[in-house]
Amino acid sequence: MTGDRHIQVVIVGGGQAGLAAGYHLRRLGVDFVILDAQSGPGGAWQHAWDSLHLFSPAAFSSLPGRLMPPQAGEEYPDAEHVVAYLRAYEKRYELPVERPVRVHGVHRDGPALRVETDSGTWHARVVISATGTWWRPFLPAVPGRSAFEGRQLHTVDYRRPQDFTGRRVIVVGGGNSGAQIAADLAHDTHLTWVTQRPPRFLADDIDGRALFDAATARRRALDEGSIDTGGVASLGDIVAVPPVREARDRGLLKAGPMFSGLTPGGAEWADGTRAEADAIIWCTGFRPALSHLAPLRLRGRRGHIATAGTTRAVDEPRLHLLGYGDWTGPASATLIGVGRTARDAARQIRDFLR
Repeated sequence: MTGDRHIQVVIVGGGQAGLAAGYHLRRLGVDFVILDAQSGPGGAWQHAWDSLHLFSPAAFSSLPGRLMPPQAGEEYPDAEHVVAYLRAYEKRYELPVERPVRVHGVHRDGPALRVETDSGTWHARVVISATGTWWRPFLPAVPGRSAFEGRQLHTVDYRRPQDFTGRRVIVVGGGNSGAQIAADLAHDTHLTWVTQRPPRFLADDIDGRALFDAATARRRALDEGSIDTGGVASLGDIVAVPPVREARDRGLLKAGPMFSGLTPGGAEWADGTRAEADAIIWCTGFRPALSHLAPLRLRGRRGHIATAGTTRAVDEPRLHLLGYGDWTGPASATLIGVGRTARDAARQIRDFLR
């Protein structure tokens, strides 16, 4: 359908954050639509690598209103199970998702925000941006990166270890993605894992439940003006999910220091050490996918949009940002964490609309 349409709230993004916002807006009687660029439900989870698993059991990885059912034979559900859950969640609550709809820009237009898409224009009193970060992978400016003649991938491009069997692979990154992909490749490739600092594994009994509690406690302390607890970063960087734990305990998961640059055939370090490589996988994180908000001119020097009350944009009170990480709510980029922030944002929006 094309043409101009008017509605109270437009949610941009139909992944976990967009669905959580929709759930709470529906409960409050607010009229909304979710515009999703993907061809089907599941958000970024439908594009994850084959072996990716959650950090927490299903019951502790749920959106508001409905527990994620357990996955047979798995303590920590895989990405396919998450996609099925999100699909069922969307259907259960009859959330009004239109897809595939790509939002080109959000503009100020008198009392409304004008949302331009590839299938028409929406006029909304409030916009919730819930596009996440998966769609904007970050690659560091490393000397020689353009000269490397092998294959270069980011986390978003990696799928399965069989694609690299017998090959020389360098995995870059000391976070969860780097550790999980390195563990995936540790058995049947010639693996070199490099990190900016020695990897910090969390205690084996810590999973997403403890991480959410830590993030929430830090946010509460900051809001109360207390000493910064450090949040998740104080515990470590890598959750020791079973595949990572197994590779680590077998001595297959040993990280070396970050290289100083790339050569046509591999990597080199400041002391003259070299390593040949057929492929480099950059597990170097993401940036918020906010290009659709560019017409509003809200971004600061570091790329973030200043918010108040966690999600509301300081310089545009008709815009809320949800699910981009701790700066838009404690653990808001996780399944378990986004619900609370979505609830608070929905209540603020209801009051604003009144």
